[in-house]
Amino acid sequence: MSGLRIPLDGPDGSGTARATNVLAPNASPMTLDGTNTWVIGEPDAPSVLVVDPGPDDEGHLRRVAGHLEGRRVEAILLTHGHSDHSGGAKRFAELVGAPVRALDPAHVLGGEGLRDGDVVTGGGLELRIVGTPGHSFDSLCFYLPSDEAMLTGDTILGRGTTVIAPDGDLADYLRSLDRLRAGAEIMSARALLPGHGPVLPEPIEALDAYIAHRRGRLEQIRRARREGARTPAEIVDVVYAGLEDGLRPAAEMSVRAQLAYLDGV
Repeated sequence: MSGLRIPLDGPDGSGTARATNVLAPNASPMTLDGTNTWVIGEPDAPSVLVVDPGPDDEGHLRRVAGHLEGRRVEAILLTHGHSDHSGGAKRFAELVGAPVRALDPAHVLGGEGLRDGDVVTGGGLELRIVGTPGHSFDSLCFYLPSDEAMLTGDTILGRGTTVIAPDGDLADYLRSLDRLRAGAEIMSARALLPGHGPVLPEPIEALDAYIAHRRGRLEQIRRARREGARTPAEIVDVVYAGLEDGLRPAAEMSVRAQLAYLDGV
């Protein structure tokens, strides 16, 4: 790999030699700086792959199309179906004349779906599909061997930690983290390219932190329950003391997922 491109002024334009981020203008407490749309391909290839076109924002989709500089899009790939990643997929497919591929058949347009173990070729390179359910039931990560990099969607964020959405499952998520950790070591991964936030140039360190955080948070919730907290709101008051109001719904969502996990083990 010829080095990461991590600008000091934010994630737009960051990436690796063969993966470039075009940042969507949908910043929020849940999406951080916005959704990262990844354009993947060899620098001199006449075509590319596009991962997560982002929300249904005409300006952003046209900016991504303009970033292609005349190169053909062989396929649009979705890390998962949440609207901040997939909402613009249909419109972007119309703009560039490419199929949309995803694990969830509801998001597949004009081509095949995606499954764990698939290899997608395009842009003069290949992406290896890794099933990583947990954040959502249909979450996927994409390994880019040419750059020793993993595109992680919302499974790993560039800053902070992800939530377990209502269509996700914490037990699945913990298994996915363990799988990514083992794979990152085996493949000597050198970068994680997240769906939100900056590139992470130390994959093992980031994954270890995610795993430790999840285990630690579960223990905090166990302790809060022993001390009398029962509802998600009560547990958030104890475990997430001082949390800003805008993040409270996400915290309660995560607590519900963790309670379901604890009651099932």
